[in-house]
Amino acid sequence: MTEKSETQRPSTPVYTSRLQKGGALIEDMRAIVRNWSDEQTAHHLIQTLIKDNILGKETKTRSTDLYRRAFSHRFIKGDPPNAWQIIRPLEDNELAIEIIKPIYYWITARSDPLMYDFVTDEIYSRSKGYSLDVKIDETAQWIKSSLEQNHQQVWTETVTLKVARGLLAALRDFGILEGATKKKIAPIYLPLESFAYIAYALNSLGFHGGRLTNHKDWQLFLFSPTVAERMFLEAHQNGLLHYEAAGNIYRIEFPANSYKEMTDVITARSFG
Repeated sequence: MTEKSETQRPSTPVYTSRLQKGGALIEDMRAIVRNWSDEQTAHHLIQTLIKDNILGKETKTRSTDLYRRAFSHRFIKGDPPNAWQIIRPLEDNELAIEIIKPIYYWITARSDPLMYDFVTDEIYSRSKGYSLDVKIDETAQWIKSSLEQNHQQVWTETVTLKVARGLLAALRDFGILEGATKKKIAPIYLPLESFAYIAYALNSLGFHGGRLTNHKDWQLFLFSPTVAERMFLEAHQNGLLHYEAAGNIYRIEFPANSYKEMTDVITARSFG
């Protein structure tokens, strides 16, 4: 394979410290996604979330903060924008959390350059080595160095450590890392249904053929190009997509024309 892995991400990422106040927040994000709609204004939806206390928080401030610092950043203004529309069909079909969680992770990582770069630049390379341990002090040092390399203001030691803890906790909750106190890289596992759905999403974003099979986003799941190709072949064999490869020429087609239709495809396999 000669094509270079690529992504639409900017060459100079802007890192934020949002992760210090919340990691994966999977259940909170799921609750908002299930109640979000494009038929009402964001202001009205936020007020409904707070009034009905859908998130089950002790204060209105906490619910509002979760929306502004996490949901809005990841699922409305993130990359891709309005990503809640990508995952809502999965929630509507009540697919298993094992299938849905990787999609939340993919969306979160694409919308948080710090997480994206840490996994694709650091965790991915470490996963191919002997030591799989991931330490908090080394993570903090990586953050500091990355901020300097990208010519961004270096955070205080306290903030850097909080972000590092939030980052590692989020990756543990998403299944990339494992361990309560001492964390290490978890065994690679991505349900075939989740893989096919992310492939469909990337295809919808304009990545086709070799640009899809070699996309850098597969490194978020610690997939080498060879593993990604194997997943495409397996998805093909299970009727989740059509995949052909001849040298460096790839043909990938999907049995769906919308996220709803693709959700129905993987739902049929999941419950079949």
